[in-house]
Amino acid sequence: MLLNDPQPVAPSETDRLVDGSPEAPATLLLAHGAGAPMDSPFMAAIAMGLTERGWRVLRFEFPYMARRRQSGRRSAPDRLPVLLEAFRDQVARERADPQGPDRPVLIGGKSLGGRVASLLVDELAAAADVRGCLCLGYPFHPPGRPQQLRTEHLLTLQTPTLIVQGERDGFGRRDEVETYPLAPAVQLEWIPCGDHSFKPTRSSGLSEADTWALAAAAGDRFCRATLNLAPLPPAP
Repeated sequence: MLLNDPQPVAPSETDRLVDGSPEAPATLLLAHGAGAPMDSPFMAAIAMGLTERGWRVLRFEFPYMARRRQSGRRSAPDRLPVLLEAFRDQVARERADPQGPDRPVLIGGKSLGGRVASLLVDELAAAADVRGCLCLGYPFHPPGRPQQLRTEHLLTLQTPTLIVQGERDGFGRRDEVETYPLAPAVQLEWIPCGDHSFKPTRSSGLSEADTWALAAAAGDRFCRATLNLAPLPPAP
């Protein structure tokens, strides 16, 4: 099924958005990227695509983005220690949920959110039984500065991690990333002709909705494999 171009969802009075059934086999806790909030079209499309495939998806905002929502003023992301602690707090909140304290949890996010999740996933696997990490457009390096790699922890990662990356992502193109010595626990899936938000080229014949659907399908396959669940049957 191809996803239609989703409209942003108005957040509730909380700093989280929850989609999917409490009876889902696992929760995916996803953080946004540096510049767009948890209800951006990209985040909404991924949440929709995963929810349609049976998962519970919980989106949240880092403190700087929550302040932006209240004030209307843009600001730089919080420093890394603040981002890490905010993600830890969200996992603790999910683990304290009386409706599903034993429900498996995977973490991840878009760009910055995925990087923060990947920095924490081994720690949280040990401390909170987090099962895996889903990175959507990993920022391997700043655009135009391929020598400034953000991959040191990816060399030794132990917890299953999937990075879904656009082939022409300015933060790490396919021809660059495939030369990096990543840990065996780190898998890569490529979005054809996709940029950092998986937007394809016109010549590809794909739409943005198509590539977002491909990313959601890749995330679903990864979660099912990580949790030893049967794959979904092919669409008719």
